[in-house]
Amino acid sequence: MTRTRHDDDSSRPESRLLNRRNRLLCGTTLIAAYLLCALGTTSLAQQTTGTPGSPGATTTIDGKYLPPPPPKFGGDINLQASQSKPYWPARVVPPKGAPNVLLIMTDDQGYGVSGTFGGVIPTPAMDRIAQAGLRYTQFHSTALCSPTRAALITGRNHHSVGFGTISEQATGYPGYDSVIGPESATIATILKQNGYATSWFGKNHNTPSYQYGVTGPFDQWPIGMGFDYFYGFLGGETDQWTPYLFRNTTQVFPWVGNPRYNLTTDLADDAIAHLRQLNAAAPDQPFFLYYVPGGTHSPHQPTKEWIDKFKGKFDMGWNELREQIFANQKRLGVIPENTQLTPWPDDLKKWDTLTADEKKLFARQAEVFAGYAAYTDHEIGRVIQEVQDQGKLDDTLIIYISGDNGTSAEGTTVGTPNQYTAYNGILDLPVAEQLKAYDAWGSAATYPHMAVAWSWAFDTPFKWTKQVASHFGGTRQGMAICWPNRIKDAGGIRTQFHHMIDIVPTILEVTGIPAPLMVNGIAQKPIEGVGMTYTFDKSSANVPSARTTQYFEMWGNRAIYHDGWIAATTPPAPPWLLGTAKMPTDVVNGYKWELYNIAEDYSESNDIAAKMPDKLRELQELFLVEATKYNVFPLDNSVLQRVLAPRPSATAGRNIFTYSGELSGIPTSDAPSILNRSYTITAELDIPGADTTVGRAGPQDSSEGMIVTLGGRFGGYGLYLLKGKPVFVYNLADLERFRWEGKDALAPGKHTIVFDFKYDGPGFGKGGTGILKVDDKEAATSKVPHTLPFIMSIDETFDVGVDTRTGVEDKDYQVPFRFTGKLDKLTVKVGPVQLTSQEHQIIRHARAGANN
Repeated sequence: MTRTRHDDDSSRPESRLLNRRNRLLCGTTLIAAYLLCALGTTSLAQQTTGTPGSPGATTTIDGKYLPPPPPKFGGDINLQASQSKPYWPARVVPPKGAPNVLLIMTDDQGYGVSGTFGGVIPTPAMDRIAQAGLRYTQFHSTALCSPTRAALITGRNHHSVGFGTISEQATGYPGYDSVIGPESATIATILKQNGYATSWFGKNHNTPSYQYGVTGPFDQWPIGMGFDYFYGFLGGETDQWTPYLFRNTTQVFPWVGNPRYNLTTDLADDAIAHLRQLNAAAPDQPFFLYYVPGGTHSPHQPTKEWIDKFKGKFDMGWNELREQIFANQKRLGVIPENTQLTPWPDDLKKWDTLTADEKKLFARQAEVFAGYAAYTDHEIGRVIQEVQDQGKLDDTLIIYISGDNGTSAEGTTVGTPNQYTAYNGILDLPVAEQLKAYDAWGSAATYPHMAVAWSWAFDTPFKWTKQVASHFGGTRQGMAICWPNRIKDAGGIRTQFHHMIDIVPTILEVTGIPAPLMVNGIAQKPIEGVGMTYTFDKSSANVPSARTTQYFEMWGNRAIYHDGWIAATTPPAPPWLLGTAKMPTDVVNGYKWELYNIAEDYSESNDIAAKMPDKLRELQELFLVEATKYNVFPLDNSVLQRVLAPRPSATAGRNIFTYSGELSGIPTSDAPSILNRSYTITAELDIPGADTTVGRAGPQDSSEGMIVTLGGRFGGYGLYLLKGKPVFVYNLADLERFRWEGKDALAPGKHTIVFDFKYDGPGFGKGGTGILKVDDKEAATSKVPHTLPFIMSIDETFDVGVDTRTGVEDKDYQVPFRFTGKLDKLTVKVGPVQLTSQEHQIIRHARAGANN
């Protein structure tokens, strides 16, 4: 720092003060200079524009250490402002020529879904990107939602950043705790610190499920992972009509009063509004926009106009659909000419063996799925069009990935109008029962998914589906990239082998920003991906892949790719059994392996493991090396057991919960769980007297409203007053509702309502006996044959004194159904989980991992 001297009389007190201050600042400056040299950050690497110290000055940083050290003050400071010179630190901007970045990924779409890669569902927005840029035909995911997304935004393998599985199955091992640590900064953190405006729209699923509470901490929420703005949902799925939605960290309810609301459109609307705000405030500031809508993860809920577009389009059935997709793929050149269509699995019915009712139902399921995929692409197209309307399309890198994994098989072999039935082990919901929802399929009255055979067909030409990391049906994704200012081989096709972890280094390459060595004082793990810009030029269309090795693993299914070969385990059970099948106890040695030369066998149709045992052994050993390097161990093939495993939360170790007044939005991870156990709910109420004031409630009116609820239309429970009468409803996945109701309305004054449930354990999903009491007197008793064993709700929250989102019994009330009396105290007491000795052993194994 420099300072102009106006008085040489050092004896004056103010001069002595300034001298001491200057010596201190000089020492500080020397220390800062030493640190800058030690860190390797020098002004020589910076590009500065404008007059230094002026409000309009900008500068780049070398980006190796984030945030950069504070800049030196370059002005003059004297005792009076009139004798001093201000100096503003330069605003950090990206390197010259760094483009905007629009990163798009859809959900649960295999290689054969999009029309861009041969599917029968039109995806004009993706076509637009492919026609202006490049299509990649060997691009890969991890086979599951959270893990793929963690790899995508960090540039590191999913186990390396704690996402060896979805966050709802997290266990206490470094590769599986669902925590992206500070040593693995996201691409948003890197770009933000280098001058980008960063935003995230749509699905998250990278916040630990036990940190969904609105009280924080928020370091694992998008705004804590480098995103300036977030608008979307936290978990793996949400109802598109009444979503569990957040703006930054605040829950919002935009559908209230808007009967035409659908989240798919809302996300595009909000992204477009955000882009316009950015353009108005700082039109020259590059943006990084991460756009990840929920389509086409279940529930499949497009608007009716999009469903109607596909009426009759799938009457030919899934086998013929597969043939059509395969022919389209060859015609488009997105699979090699010698590709073989893999065999149809024996345990999935062929279309021509189905009954008329089955064909009617299953065709409807595909129509709704197709409508959802097309609707999602349409809204993505609106966001892309906004970029063009702002005149920024040529200078925007757009990456459009079709699916974070293969098409989902979680709908069971027959589909379901309510996915919660499948989540709770009901895998064969009768077709006749499902046909009752035929006309409403996809509407707010359903939470639907489709039959597995459609999913298999939409993964053409490959075997298997989502969840199966060992085969390309679970991991091969269509991807298109365009950047008109740089990519000139418009419409080109690239066949190099790449993975989600390669997107971050690609973005860093095009922006000229290095991967940081340190962020917030914490040394960073190396980026594990490789950049893909080497494929951008037409002359590089056929260069060898820069990625030579890549492992895959999910729930014990695993594979290893190396130099054109892939070794893969055979799934011991299909994913549509949703973890209910018996799995090998020896995860390491109890699996059969397959071997493919994918340089010649694109679709993995010719297993040559028996012919080349030495090659197989070589790749198996390489998997062990890679798995050790990237935190894959310990291998675990349990599914439901990990869902039930304990995780850190506000409820851990508690069996009594007390509340008062109105509370809402408490996530299930922070709420008392009544699954597979006895429980008692006690509500201490004060019912006001009748108000005879003119215009107020008359003496015949009674208090009513929700006392406590968890879940809603598709499963859950609620204790409430209906016209003054106490009611408890248990909603068994919208299949059956069990009801306890008092005969009389509560008189004004204080009352105690108790619902006591005795569980008929041990075992998952057993029944029990419920007793509703009012002021120590039995009001209703009933026995139920079954309860929900695994999941009551994914994102319908625990609410006290009000009901948000959807109600447990639409015939009784409409949300928000606020309690009109006074809730003095609510107590929920839960007993121990009652399982069989074998089930307890499984849970103890999972708990050991969670507590590690």
